Amino acid sequence: MNKVILVGNLTRDPELTETPNGIAVCRFAIAVTRDYANSEGNRETDFFNITVWNKQAENCGKYLKKGNKVGIVARLQNRSYEDKDGIKRYVTDIIANEVEFLTPKSAQGDQETEEYTSSVKRERPKLEEMDDNQLPF
Repeated sequence: MNKVILVGNLTRDPELTETPNGIAVCRFAIAVTRDYANSEGNRETDFFNITVWNKQAENCGKYLKKGNKVGIVARLQNRSYEDKDGIKRYVTDIIANEVEFLTPKSAQGDQETEEYTSSVKRERPKLEEMDDNQLPF
């Protein structure tokens, strides 16, 4: 089994590109705060690079921005390459299978949503009084 679950905030705006074959790929980084404090009482933060493919990549590129909180379900994938000096380098990629947008729309500064919400009157419906003996239970 190869499964990683991360919840964190984007450290930069996502970068949406396409492969030469036209497949969407989105890359972004998230900051994840550790559950425990170090010896000085501070909680450290880890930074992870995330890669998302296809339609989900398009959605991430369109709707995410720096600071948004996301939940990621991913897999780890190892690869190697030779750098410009001919040294073999190894990389572990985090490939997201699922991306859950956790920042509420209203917190994203979505002006259309805020305008709509403020223009809708919030009236409570009038309830009729009912005798308890009329209830079916």
